[in-house]
Amino acid sequence: MTIREQIQQQEKEMLSAKAQLSALSRGRTLSEEEDPFRTCFQRDRDRILHCKAFRRLMHKTQVFLSPEGDHYRTRLTHTLEVSQIARTAARALRLNEDLTEAIALGHDLGHTPFGHAGERALNEVCPHGFRHYEQSVRVVEKLEKNGRGLNLSWEVKNGILCHTTGEMAATLEGQLVRFSDKIAYMNHDVDDAVRAKVLSEEDLPWDVKMILGRTKNQRITTLVGSIIEKSGETVAMDEEIFRAFRILQDFMFEAVYTNPVAKGEESKAEKVVKSLYAYFVSHEEKLPSEYRAVLEEEGLERAVADYISGMSDRYAISLYGDLFVPKSWQGIRE
Repeated sequence: MTIREQIQQQEKEMLSAKAQLSALSRGRTLSEEEDPFRTCFQRDRDRILHCKAFRRLMHKTQVFLSPEGDHYRTRLTHTLEVSQIARTAARALRLNEDLTEAIALGHDLGHTPFGHAGERALNEVCPHGFRHYEQSVRVVEKLEKNGRGLNLSWEVKNGILCHTTGEMAATLEGQLVRFSDKIAYMNHDVDDAVRAKVLSEEDLPWDVKMILGRTKNQRITTLVGSIIEKSGETVAMDEEIFRAFRILQDFMFEAVYTNPVAKGEESKAEKVVKSLYAYFVSHEEKLPSEYRAVLEEEGLERAVADYISGMSDRYAISLYGDLFVPKSWQGIRE
């Protein structure tokens, strides 16, 4: 037996009957020879870790735009925290940890610069609309590796697509990432908001502190423990704990996500995204060559959306400055 076959046998013996076994994956769009050492889900995880879109996450906004300080979350650190939470629960539930990790690491690959402000801006100007979870799938199917994509397994792409709203993922591993994403961002956004002095821990609703806990660690432990205890045919949470979580969610939307102090720069970020989009739609010859194939196959608007959504915050700002901000006169060089 190869090492991969040994791992697949261990999955069959040790994982829950509800777990997605790698040997029973629906497979890839393009058939490939099996790896002797890694299962299909392990290969998917590694492909995501090594792709360009994953590296760009380190310079994309989570909540606070270009914060001054080293300890605020970025889209990359958010992704790693989702992965940690999801893997912890997957191990306890005896689900496929490799599949869970692959979905978690890939779930935000298609996110825009400037977080949800950039997503809103693109959604407003793109004729086809824009949703980051759909773009994440597009990244792994179409945009990475010079248009060849990563050729991930069906289960990983399904989990990425269904990680935020709408239809639940077909696997429990995908459903678990959906819960873990919310647990991660809600709690680390509290942490960042406290660091930014937008709110204090004492501002949190009393029900939240009493039921979920007074600290970030206590709240995450309570929420993850509830998922481990209550999940069965689907991933679920205790009713009282889920109610407290929704109270926290509503509080954060009012106190942070729509707070003009915390989000005051978002209108400027939206202007940057919309201005870049309008410029490249009017100057298609300025698009990088790597997007020419998309332009020819799917149209200019689609190619421009792909280009802008892949930008980091600082690249988008720098490009905006080059295109729209006058430069100092340097004189005529002889």
